Amino acid sequence: MKPLRIALLYNSKGHVPLAMDAPEDALAEYDSEETIQGLQDALRSGGYDVIPLEGDEGFLDAIRQVQPDICFNICEGLRGDSRESHVPAILEMLGIPYTASRVLTQAISLDKVATKRLWRDSGLPIAPFQVFTYSEQPLDSRLSFPLFVKPSREGTGMGINDRSVVRDEASLREQVRWIINSYHQPALVEAFLPGREFTVGLVGNALRPGEAPPSDFYDARGYHVFPVLEIDVRHLGGVDQVYTSHIKSVDPLAPKYLCPAPIDDALAEQLQTLAVQAFEAIGCLDVARVDFKLDAQGQPVLLEINTLPGLNPTYSDIVMAARAEGVPYNALVLEVLRQAMRRYRLDGAA
Repeated sequence: MKPLRIALLYNSKGHVPLAMDAPEDALAEYDSEETIQGLQDALRSGGYDVIPLEGDEGFLDAIRQVQPDICFNICEGLRGDSRESHVPAILEMLGIPYTASRVLTQAISLDKVATKRLWRDSGLPIAPFQVFTYSEQPLDSRLSFPLFVKPSREGTGMGINDRSVVRDEASLREQVRWIINSYHQPALVEAFLPGREFTVGLVGNALRPGEAPPSDFYDARGYHVFPVLEIDVRHLGGVDQVYTSHIKSVDPLAPKYLCPAPIDDALAEQLQTLAVQAFEAIGCLDVARVDFKLDAQGQPVLLEINTLPGLNPTYSDIVMAARAEGVPYNALVLEVLRQAMRRYRLDGAA
């Protein structure tokens, strides 16, 4: 039997067209050669035939020529407010299976405001927030300083810097204006959460009633939830210990990554349960990573969800959490693939 042909779909940093006025962190979300090579090696370790393919403007013609059995998708997309949904939409139009969440979920998850509204409607804990479409918009009376300002439709900490925490009207207006002008999108302003920061990665899909987990790796719900990872940047200085875009993109090994996080079992279980609930509330599939901060009372609050979590073999959060649990990189990648293969009922998805 011939091995399945897997198209590895990505947007590499060196092939993303940038506008003349692009912010300095515009490439933060895109993938390095190390990540792309790591994924190729991991997929090939499973005996698959892997075809690397850039998710650029020529993607439609390229994927029709390749005709893979399934795609392993990590494409961030090139432009637009729903860019992470572009490649999945093409694949669905062509009837080609792919890993990770589908079109609507990928569009929702990049939009922090849409995601927060769905989580709020599901009864999940979020910080009070307001969307600013222009800098002089009146501040909602229910919000009080300090506040946190960031782009409404970016990931990887883009637009987050040492000015993101604002304590007065002048600073708020200045930072909102900078976000709108630099990223060409509304600014999200929310209550500043002063507590510790955590992230929870998971692999899996909800089981139907009476359906058994695919293996012992998964719990009775159909998920494998990795240990809670704490991201500690307190030693890096700064008044508010903000996990900035610069740290995430330029110096990703600077924070202290503590996994399992040094927290009690009750909080760990609460964070893991909330991660699954956040995943299901927006219809995620196969894999995701959910970010949290604690509020002033020490209660966890959802920040955002990454439906295409970084898979760099060295420093990506979900990879570090898996490694802390004894799950090798190749095994993590292959489990994501197998989840999608099970959904599409492809041969070899044991």
